[in-house]
Amino acid sequence: MERARTVTVRLMKAGREKIAYPAEVVGDDGTRLTVRARWAGSGVRDFGFVRFEPGDVFIEHYWRDRWYAVKEVRTGDGVLKGWYCDITRPARIPGDGGEVVAEDLDLDLWVGAEGSPVLRLDEDEFAASGLEGRDPEAARQALSALDELEALARAGRIGELLVPPPVTPPVPPPHR
Repeated sequence: MERARTVTVRLMKAGREKIAYPAEVVGDDGTRLTVRARWAGSGVRDFGFVRFEPGDVFIEHYWRDRWYAVKEVRTGDGVLKGWYCDITRPARIPGDGGEVVAEDLDLDLWVGAEGSPVLRLDEDEFAASGLEGRDPEAARQALSALDELEALARAGRIGELLVPPPVTPPVPPPHR
């Protein structure tokens, strides 16, 4: 049996690394990379509407052409908690594929397991970040991405984004 490929996920914020952690590649279709990771935070993080805890599993979807990443959050025994959606610049996945870099743009969306609640998060942080003045196009893309995800969530369609792409097997070298 072939060993699963591991990558390092690097989440950046304001030009600095916020967190880095290992993740196992689930699939990559050339546009979207899907990885599986354990909760990388220290201890329990209680947001009031959800708790992230040691043992929780995140199936994370990173797009090379979309301004968000969507993370399906489950308990260690598989119970769905919901979806945490980070508004980010399109993911950068360098040529060797050994890491994923996502730049957090301070906007988030939480969608509970039953489709509710749907919560827009950190809009105050986004406004304070100054992105709208520094990079108006990125700010426009970020707000558009948040609106798109919220509309999908409120229509009960967030899961349509998350069907994992197939794992692309390596191409064997030509026979000589």
